Amino acid sequence: MTPMTGRTVLVTGGTGGIGRATALGLATMGANVAITGRDAARAQEAAAEIRSATAATVDVFIADLSNQSEVRRLADEVLEQLPRIDVLVNNVGGYWNTRHVTTDGLERTLAVNHLAPFLLTSLLLARLEQSGHARVVTVSSHAHTQGRIDFDDLQCERSYSGARAYNQSKLANVLFSYELARRLRPSAVAANAVHPGVVSTAFGAEDPGRTQRLVVPFLRPFMKTAAQGAATSIHVASASGLEGVTGRYFTNSRPRRSAQRSYDEATAARLWRLSADMVGLVPGSRG
Repeated sequence: MTPMTGRTVLVTGGTGGIGRATALGLATMGANVAITGRDAARAQEAAAEIRSATAATVDVFIADLSNQSEVRRLADEVLEQLPRIDVLVNNVGGYWNTRHVTTDGLERTLAVNHLAPFLLTSLLLARLEQSGHARVVTVSSHAHTQGRIDFDDLQCERSYSGARAYNQSKLANVLFSYELARRLRPSAVAANAVHPGVVSTAFGAEDPGRTQRLVVPFLRPFMKTAAQGAATSIHVASASGLEGVTGRYFTNSRPRRSAQRSYDEATAARLWRLSADMVGLVPGSRG
């Protein structure tokens, strides 16, 4: 028996980079895994790699998480196909140097990095609670320490920079994790945020900024591999000693203090209410 035998894990953005390494690592530990991705061919290739390396069952779901209707469709398909969910790893995320607007009329960084995991987690929460001792792991970043939730310009309409939008979204990830932990019984679902480290992946390649184009190539030899970057997500998703540990921020597989702003409960509650409105969740409901 391996640590995750019999458990089912859903990893968003599991077709490449940290997400793929997370899914593979948990499958190696005995978990049955499900991955999401935008590209069907790439998703099937990732699933085939995981199956060939492990004895795990691998389910594949295709969805563009920048689109709220696709997040809802994804949740419906997951609930139909997966009778239990023990761990949800909110891994999908991105960085865009220029401002993009989604089909829902939302700024893309906020939509993908924060609103998508907020909505998906809400829609899957009842299934997670049914599993008992479930875990929600949301991938944030040390960049959250530079973030600020600007309620007057949450979608960066007046002033946009890729870094500002990204830092804000990563702070939102931590605030969401802490607020989710406060709203749930830790014996049913634990909610934590993680920092994977500076990892050498294709992150930001879709719309790279100056740093991605000019600086990152020189830094790649010193960055973590995808497997190293996935280590903290895997630890928080699987470690037996973390049952009931919730509302924490982990880096290098250890709990650490996050930015002071992340502990502002009034900001977290306000962001929760606003996020629920932006994704069309009825107050008090989960879907």
